Amino acid sequence: MLIKRREFLKISSLASASLLVPNFLKSMALDNALEPNRKILIVLQFTGGNDGLNTIIPVKNDIYFRERSSIAIKDPLQLDDETGINPALSYFKELFDSGELSVMNNVGYPNPDKSHFRSMDIWHSASKSDEYLETGWIGRFLDEECYRCDHPTQALEVDDMLSLALKGENNKAFAFKDPKRLYQTSQEKYFKSLYDHHHDDETVSYLYQTLGSTINNAGYIFEKSRSKKTTQAYPDSQLGKDFKTVASLIKSDINTQVYYLSVGSFDTHVNQNDRQKKLFSDINEAVKSFVEDMKSTALFNNILLITFSEFGRRVAQNASNGTDHGTANQMFFISGGLKKKGILNALPDLQNLNEGDLIYSEDFRKVYATILKNWLQADTSKVLGWKNGVYDFI
Repeated sequence: MLIKRREFLKISSLASASLLVPNFLKSMALDNALEPNRKILIVLQFTGGNDGLNTIIPVKNDIYFRERSSIAIKDPLQLDDETGINPALSYFKELFDSGELSVMNNVGYPNPDKSHFRSMDIWHSASKSDEYLETGWIGRFLDEECYRCDHPTQALEVDDMLSLALKGENNKAFAFKDPKRLYQTSQEKYFKSLYDHHHDDETVSYLYQTLGSTINNAGYIFEKSRSKKTTQAYPDSQLGKDFKTVASLIKSDINTQVYYLSVGSFDTHVNQNDRQKKLFSDINEAVKSFVEDMKSTALFNNILLITFSEFGRRVAQNASNGTDHGTANQMFFISGGLKKKGILNALPDLQNLNEGDLIYSEDFRKVYATILKNWLQADTSKVLGWKNGVYDFI
């Protein structure tokens, strides 16, 4: 059977949902669910470089208000004597007050890069700023933990394309936007027939194998997503829909331990406050629905939701009531199983800057190492090559 260019492109489109390698071509007949009380990690990426100083606000710092005369947040929700949070994140304030949210300030890495693409690659791969890796930190976790994976769905990304963070050398996560739509596409007669009639000696054999794996995985994910549909009301935003999908899968007996989502864009060079307020409102409502959903089924203690952005913004506002690319930023940690709550470290030092940018104090790779070791029970030296200790907030 010869394949035409148009057919090749159709297969490629469907196969890109998984980007799986041939050794993932397995039967989906057996179902190995997560062990009881197994920890689940959810990563929420703030794409575009969120402005951390207008997220967690240094309410008593005169430099902050002087350098941001037009865009400083003047009505934050108070977290403690020195710190406030953007009022659009009101539910995060509730979680903080109940001991279910922690904040780590000033997270970054040495020799920061202000390119969206390069800095995101660094965060995804957990590399040094002058090191280029083709695998991600979660992907390498999958490589090390593959003996636990009878299904190639231990990590899922709710997106059309798979991020570098979830690509390992031998194992990769599975990416999809909507379980039903992916399943319906995979069941189209054209794709099923094409896969059933391919020959092993064709030059596109790898692509056919990926197609077959996608068809099997699509059915497995769709089955799990509807097996225990959530009754919780979620907002109609894209992020709300994504969290609802994750909630339904968590409630099922799917074997997924890591979920990856993203929201943006936070690239707020112009009129920052309006854009950030809209994004934060979407995040706030989606996270509120998800957390309440997980609490209603006693799952929240075994779930850790973390947020990050590829960089923060400069301390001073620009002439367009926005902020330009900066360096360090904060990370949020939301869970019913936190060991340390609240503000985990000092606010950024606005008196000690590097040409107008924050100087990081916490290495993001140490945060990853903490999550891998204390939450996912993985070997940090094998996954990250990290031997510099971990934090104790989880």
